[in-house]
Amino acid sequence: MNKAKASSEKSISASSRTISLLSQLEKINLDPVLGESDSARHVTSKILHLVQSQEKTRKEMTSKGSTGIEIILSTLENTRDPQTILNILNILIEVVSVGGGRRASVLVTKGGTQTLLQLLLSASKDSPPNEELMVLLHTLLAKIGPKDRKIGVKARINGVLNISLNLVKHNLQNHRLVLPCLQVLRVYSANSVNAVSLGKNGVVELMFKIIGPFSKRNTSLMKVALDTLAALLKSKTNARRAVDRGYVQALLTIYVDWHRHDSRHRYMLIRKGVLQCIKSITNIKLGRKAFIDANGMKILYNTSQECLAVRTLDPLVNTSSLIMRKCFPKNRLPLPTIKSTFHFQLPVIPASGPVAQLYNLPPDVDDVVDESDDNDDAETESEVETEIDDDKDQHFKNDDIETDINKLKPRQELGRSIEELKIYEQFFPELSENFQEWDLVSKEPKPSVPDANLSGPIVVPTASEEHSAVANPSTKGVALKECSPLLTEECNRRPVFLELPKKDNTKGSSLHQQNDQRNMLPSSQCLSQEIVKGLDRISLQNSAKNDQYSGTGCVIEKENKAGITTLASSKPCEHVSPCGGSLFEGSSVQLGKLCCTGVDSEEEEDSRSSSSGEHGMLQVSDVSPVHDCDLYLEMVKNTKSIPEYSEVAYPDYFGHIPPPFKEPILERRYGVQRTKICQDIERLIHQNDIIDKVVYDLDNSSFSVPEEADVLKFNSKFESGNLRKVIQIRKNEYDLILNSDINSNHYHQWFYFEVSGMKTGIGYRFNIINCEKSNSQFNYGMQPLMYSVQEALHCRPCWTRVGTDICYYKNHFSRSSIAAGGQKGKSYYTITFTVTFQHKEDVCYFAYHYPYTYSTLKMHLRKLESMHNPQQIYFRHDVLCKTLAGNSCPLVTITAMPESNYYEHIYQFRNRPYIFLSARVHPGETNASWVMKGTLEYLMSNSPNAQSLRESYIFKIIPMLNPDGVINGNHRCSLSGEDLNRQWQNPNPDLHPTIYHAKGLLQYLAAIKRLPLVYCDYHGHSRKKNVFMYGCSIKETMWHTSVNAASCDLMEDPAYRALPKILSHTAPAFCMGSCSFVVEKSKESTARVVVWREIGVQRSYTMESTLCGCDQGKYKGLQIGTRELEEMGAKFCVGLLRLKRMSSPLEYNLPSNLLDIENELIESSCKVTSPTTYVLDEDEPRFLEEVDYSAESNDEDVELADNVGDYEAANQDDGLSDPDSTRIHLS
Repeated sequence: MNKAKASSEKSISASSRTISLLSQLEKINLDPVLGESDSARHVTSKILHLVQSQEKTRKEMTSKGSTGIEIILSTLENTRDPQTILNILNILIEVVSVGGGRRASVLVTKGGTQTLLQLLLSASKDSPPNEELMVLLHTLLAKIGPKDRKIGVKARINGVLNISLNLVKHNLQNHRLVLPCLQVLRVYSANSVNAVSLGKNGVVELMFKIIGPFSKRNTSLMKVALDTLAALLKSKTNARRAVDRGYVQALLTIYVDWHRHDSRHRYMLIRKGVLQCIKSITNIKLGRKAFIDANGMKILYNTSQECLAVRTLDPLVNTSSLIMRKCFPKNRLPLPTIKSTFHFQLPVIPASGPVAQLYNLPPDVDDVVDESDDNDDAETESEVETEIDDDKDQHFKNDDIETDINKLKPRQELGRSIEELKIYEQFFPELSENFQEWDLVSKEPKPSVPDANLSGPIVVPTASEEHSAVANPSTKGVALKECSPLLTEECNRRPVFLELPKKDNTKGSSLHQQNDQRNMLPSSQCLSQEIVKGLDRISLQNSAKNDQYSGTGCVIEKENKAGITTLASSKPCEHVSPCGGSLFEGSSVQLGKLCCTGVDSEEEEDSRSSSSGEHGMLQVSDVSPVHDCDLYLEMVKNTKSIPEYSEVAYPDYFGHIPPPFKEPILERRYGVQRTKICQDIERLIHQNDIIDKVVYDLDNSSFSVPEEADVLKFNSKFESGNLRKVIQIRKNEYDLILNSDINSNHYHQWFYFEVSGMKTGIGYRFNIINCEKSNSQFNYGMQPLMYSVQEALHCRPCWTRVGTDICYYKNHFSRSSIAAGGQKGKSYYTITFTVTFQHKEDVCYFAYHYPYTYSTLKMHLRKLESMHNPQQIYFRHDVLCKTLAGNSCPLVTITAMPESNYYEHIYQFRNRPYIFLSARVHPGETNASWVMKGTLEYLMSNSPNAQSLRESYIFKIIPMLNPDGVINGNHRCSLSGEDLNRQWQNPNPDLHPTIYHAKGLLQYLAAIKRLPLVYCDYHGHSRKKNVFMYGCSIKETMWHTSVNAASCDLMEDPAYRALPKILSHTAPAFCMGSCSFVVEKSKESTARVVVWREIGVQRSYTMESTLCGCDQGKYKGLQIGTRELEEMGAKFCVGLLRLKRMSSPLEYNLPSNLLDIENELIESSCKVTSPTTYVLDEDEPRFLEEVDYSAESNDEDVELADNVGDYEAANQDDGLSDPDSTRIHLS
């Protein structure tokens, strides 16, 4: 007890002593007679003793409100006594040496930097200068310099730059003095102007005197000298000087010497310092050339390979990799042109923009590479001064957020006259239908409602409908029923909620009857040899040459040939018109290759048993009730493609059943990207090992598939396919090049292709080498998808996630400025993955995401139309318009039939609010179509909730806004070469017909005062996990800007948050924390913003579904599949039902806090960014996760990450309960 008391008293006394001494020092400073040098020396000596012995004293000196630092600095400015100066410098060094950078920052804010620089200038005038004073001054400047962003400018203005340099020059053997001087030079050199100035005075040459030749003496000095040299060489002028003097070779020699002699790895920091110097010098073209000439690639490759075994040497391997990647000679993409292989002549050429530039290019221009692709650094003799901005470390500022409140306020602008909009009246017959001729459930009149203001029926022209195909009875006998092993009893069983009623009045009933009359095969016979033989050869030909559907014939031929058989076209496809025309006019369709090698008995038995076991795990709902192989082939006939595709991909023909197992997000193996980069570098070092053989080429019409047994065969000539060229690099490694969007020279991301001729037990590496996005979910656990035809024949027709050693990184193929929107020196990116096939001579398909073709959509709509109950469901399938290629854009209307044709029920029917949905404006976002499929099937189901939903709303749905892009394998654009989701402000009816007429429908609803309650556009997101929404809010947009005053008194209905909030409770994959309601300038022409601003729909959303998986909720850690996507579409409907119940509080009471956002923190800070590149700007904010495997970096070496993401992961914790406990179950 006494000890504690004594300690407390001692602390108090020390504190009072410090205050007393500082007070004395302040009085001395105020004394005009500077004869008090002895007193100042005595007091500063006592203060020095206190700060050296007590941490509390050091804290007090820099604590908030303390004037200790000001008094000390004032004394330093006023005194001329050498010992007092030394005492004060020692005091300041002690104060800033402990406590992190905060204390150094205090000294900077009090004006310490300026005082010390002035003292340095005056001390340098002494001859000779006081060594102790210079050591202390430089030591202190080196400590506070990194905390003063303007120290470089201050040093130059005060004229002290060369003082430190001259001290080093004249005292090279005095390491005690040289060390702090080098540290200060390193701080000065962070400013490029200072670095150039110092370089002119010989600092580069001086550094090389210190670091070479090899010696293990004075390693601390060498480390600082290397750090200083690396900072100096960041200046292009200094880098050129170093190249001119042959220092690149010298650095490589020094590095090899240290690599050889540092066997115990004690001097890794020195070795890394040498690499940092090489890294700086190779930032210029001359440096890279000198590095290559000095055999630098081979030196660094060999040394890094020797370091791989020691994990602690990873920083050396990573830095070496960065240098080698940077110096790897930029290669031309092996293509004749970066424009798409396929050409479509536009009816109208835009006046400006990228498409106009594309059409205005001279015919002989080389658009693959140009002068800008040499990574020229715009080297100039004089460097522009680029001072560090004062606000560099301040919070992120997003200039893309709209701050003009007048632009933010929605104002309804129809844009077209009422007369023009009347053409859309035909798409709304439900507003005038009186149902007098319909067979309704009940015709008993209910009590009348006197004040119901109902007029008589209004006769309007009906829209052109896509009539259901009616098979000709005389020709349907061989409709492939023997040819599809998947059409087993279990595979064709329909869920109860989609069964037809006994009394069937649907127009498509013939299709249903045809399905029911099929001979179903028992599941145990899925592998029968008869089926295998029956699939030996299929050729389908159109017997009619008109637009009407006709029966599909099946011709079966047998080949007496072992091995794989080919389903070949009996007649080659003839090219008729630029837009393809009907696929089957004068041509035939082929199903590509089919693996029909005999399954050996043991394998057959195993696969049969495993198949039945896995099949037993499937529920009825897993089997799609709307997939019909025969109907799909019929739909393909009227699908018009630019390449005039005549083949059908087996996954689209057989269909897809979600696998019965979970697919977890792939854990990234440590160092995988580094390994892949090293293998790429080996291409340059060991060029003789590279095969470099073209094995697939769409640009060469006469190209024939190689017949070698050990070479894979590729194909992409089918709907939605995308693969342009394949080059065999090594025996089991292939470079793949994707086709750009038609009428474009970029947008390479979507892929869908076929591979055959594989062997089992071999890892095949695939490199897709012309991707453009700077990062991808492939770096975060996403895997590509594979479909095995062998597995499909074993009754497992499903897309599965496959691939190991997956990563996404910048490669050495240069992107021309034409392809990069004028930006110079851009590179392409590589997706690489390795696959080991399970079946010999299989036919497999690979895709970026689960494919969903236009023909698949047409088939699904036809099936839904033929299977619904017309007494319960009002269903219309109209053609909104024709696309540029002549394909139909479907428009679907779904609601509940009125209870009777009495006017009360008709009135309720006509006055239901509208829900307007759209999807697939971007072809590569196939997940949007799977979500839409879930929505459509839920709306057409017979569950009580679905019926209640239909009775509540009228749904207008455009399930595919960009059919042409989907058909032709585009990633983002339509045939116009433009992103259709950037055309909503001013759509051109000739170039963007689907957008023009979709907007027209919404404008018509606004004109007749029937605004949709909700508009939602379904999308996919390539950078984020989970499912989430983007909406529009003036208030939240203002919250994310500095214009807070304008939003204080702003009143806004928070109802726009209701639907996302509901979905966060009901949908397991939905994440409220990723939602944003900010309006950005770059998104002003998207559907979400235009429908909100111009049409006036408050609840206007984009719903984004991940391409990868989920990191929260029920599906945390799992990759997303079609089951989860379809579930999301159904849960969206459930959310709409709850939204309806919210507006009827007498029926249901929901928590009041659902809409309480004034007291709710906006969790997502929404650091959205303007697009940084001309191509592939995201629809919504970019997102990088907490663990950054940036494509610019190498694994975990954060210090080397040149392109570390500026965006943090949004806070996922929304304060909600587990969605499992609150979600509504589908009934």
